[in-house]
Amino acid sequence: MAAIIEARGVVKRYKGFTAVAGVDFSVQAQECFGFLGPNGAGKTTLMRMITCVYPLSEGVLLVDNRDVMKEPRAIKAVLGVVPQEENLDPDLTVLQNLLVYARYFDIPKEVARRRALELLELFQLLDRQRSRIDTLSGGMKRRLLIARALINEPKILILDEPTAGLDPQARHLVWRKIRYLKGQGVTMILSTHNMEEAAHLCDRLVIMDQGRILVEDRPVNLIRQYVGQEVLELRLDTVGKSHVLRQLQSYNVSIEDVGDTLYVFSNDGGLLPEQLMVEGGDVVRRQATLEDVFLRLTGRELKE
Repeated sequence: MAAIIEARGVVKRYKGFTAVAGVDFSVQAQECFGFLGPNGAGKTTLMRMITCVYPLSEGVLLVDNRDVMKEPRAIKAVLGVVPQEENLDPDLTVLQNLLVYARYFDIPKEVARRRALELLELFQLLDRQRSRIDTLSGGMKRRLLIARALINEPKILILDEPTAGLDPQARHLVWRKIRYLKGQGVTMILSTHNMEEAAHLCDRLVIMDQGRILVEDRPVNLIRQYVGQEVLELRLDTVGKSHVLRQLQSYNVSIEDVGDTLYVFSNDGGLLPEQLMVEGGDVVRRQATLEDVFLRLTGRELKE
């Protein structure tokens, strides 16, 4: 498929600070493309350049074959944006929030009302159409934000932390709706700190750190390449740790020593040793995840 978003050498600087340091990527039509990274990695800045909020310092960024520096109005017309912050109008009802937002796109009143009711039904909010915003739960507000972003039938849906702060039930409901929209042909850009969310929803993703793209691929390929099939977590005292480290010398593994825990990864993608003589601690054998990839590439130190 043709690329619907293409970035070449994109740079963003703020008064001498480089937030995005020359990135290249392309997003294919009808895929869900993810941006992962610690705080300050440049994800939000990059998404705001895609949505024509921030100008580029250098490079070329095309959205729907249009240059963000030359045709921002035309680009915004084909975008639906779900912000991380809840910014619904508290003075309006659920339905009114959608109808008023539709005016920004010059959608006729009859068409706007029909679309709004269809979207409220899709996101299980039809019975709350006359409710005030402050009476909604967090999950309802997130679903309403996504419904609002779809009122103009966008080609590209921008999702910035779409399930932040939601409980598991509400999060999985939002995921089901996002997968449904993807099946309807909507291209999606997803920024998230939730590794499970990224693995569930993204066809491809990039992991960023310090304004640069470290890797790009399908989630399953990144897990296989950087972690393998499974991970051992060994929580040991000092004596037990020394004993296990001596045993692991005969295996083709990588080891991360993080405080009271050893993380063991297979270097060839194969299975890890089944039998280890472990004393004075616990052994957890689990399937490798995208979070393991993220932490191996960006580190385990807190970044703010």
